[in-house]
Amino acid sequence: MVAALKLPDLLTVGAFLAWDAPAGQRWQLVDGVPQAMAPPGTAHAAIQSEVDRLLGNHLLAQGSHCTVMSTPGVIPRVQADTNMRVPDLAVTCAPVLPGEAALREPILLIEILSPSNRAETWTNVWSYATIPSVREILILQSTAIGADLLRRNADGTWPDRSLAIEQGDLTLDSIGYTVPIAAFYRTTWLGEAAQAGS
Repeated sequence: MVAALKLPDLLTVGAFLAWDAPAGQRWQLVDGVPQAMAPPGTAHAAIQSEVDRLLGNHLLAQGSHCTVMSTPGVIPRVQADTNMRVPDLAVTCAPVLPGEAALREPILLIEILSPSNRAETWTNVWSYATIPSVREILILQSTAIGADLLRRNADGTWPDRSLAIEQGDLTLDSIGYTVPIAAFYRTTWLGEAAQAGS
């Protein structure tokens, strides 16, 4: 019988960063409670790597000073002292300084939705929307080609519902990038099926 993992009491972000977390897992802090993050499935990992590569290549080709990062810690504005969430990918145009524990001023946050993490992912999305610098949040499916895109309105508010994209081009205004959505799935069985059907 495996012993239950003993988690610490409610933590602040500072205490969470100093906490000696059990090895072998990634953790995020949700309302003061450390939350283990399961390793991504192969489709999830392939999509994450492909999006990382495509966005990084775009930023490089544009001569942009912005940076794409994989699984950075970000701190929502609401309950900032007890939350450090971990998106799959993020883009920031702020300088990356030595010793920083959390990404400053993200403009684009990306999550890849797996069937096992749906509720957790959408909880993170709503917390990301409280970060003043965030202009767009992209939620990619991992079991079908498709995405939900939330884009902040000009007055700083968020739309009532996300824009669903299942085919054609996807545009990320925050970084000036348009790409066929199927390109994100190129290295998965979904991408292979789409190419075979075209």
